[in-house]
Amino acid sequence: MTTRANLSAAFVQLFEQEVHQAYQSSAVLTGAARTRTGVEGRTVNFPKVGKGQASVRTPGTDVIPLNSTFSSVSCTLTDFAASEYSDIFNQAKINFDERNELAQVVGNAIGRRQDQILLDAIAAASAGTTVANTVVTSGSASASDLNVGKIIAAKKALDTKNVPPDNRHIIIHANNLAALLGDERAISADFQTIQALVSGQINTMMGFTFHVLGDRDEGGLAIDGSNDRTCFAFHQSAMGVAVGLPASTEINYIAEKTSFLVTAKLSMGAVAIDTDGIVDITCRES
Repeated sequence: MTTRANLSAAFVQLFEQEVHQAYQSSAVLTGAARTRTGVEGRTVNFPKVGKGQASVRTPGTDVIPLNSTFSSVSCTLTDFAASEYSDIFNQAKINFDERNELAQVVGNAIGRRQDQILLDAIAAASAGTTVANTVVTSGSASASDLNVGKIIAAKKALDTKNVPPDNRHIIIHANNLAALLGDERAISADFQTIQALVSGQINTMMGFTFHVLGDRDEGGLAIDGSNDRTCFAFHQSAMGVAVGLPASTEINYIAEKTSFLVTAKLSMGAVAIDTDGIVDITCRES
């Protein structure tokens, strides 16, 4: 009988690497927000610095301070685990495919949860701007799915509030990307960009890095009873992610189950820091 004590260290390390690879491939929003790692305790504060205005410097007069306001937002960390019993570690009957499949299941589960933590925080925030479902590339419509006009409107909203042009992100559903490809009113240059976006040749458009999600049991991008799905455009600094325990894996032999318990763990939280850098984009799916 193979137990945790005599399980090969090399075997455990290999499995953990497979879980980590699965986790990295499924967590599509990694790096999309300000991230603080190594957090101790259950909460962490992200500073928010106000704006100031430079003034004329006149020799012999007192310096005029900016009087910027400093505040902070609090982020609470939550512990998550993805666990599964298995006897695939019985080295008398090791099967590579089974081991790899288990690594995929566990790693993907914790990766999707990491994405959902950020999604839930963005959804809970009061966005600085909302792009209505009636916005189209040209002409008018009672309601429409994602189109070039909506992306232009999101860009304009961030530009108007002087949000930096780099490190901008947009999260959409696969249905919205398909609708974007069908935007007949897009100019030819836009259409070529959209085609490259859909084929995976590029992942940027109008300064936004695109993150495309499918349906997810964790929630994903919510859709309401009117088939309106809210997508999000935001700047990296507008959202904060705090990580206490990065994704890690444990393998323990449970004698009562005569099986191994494989657990991937994560301790993480997310919070909106500056809502001026967040835009809700309402897309009416057909």
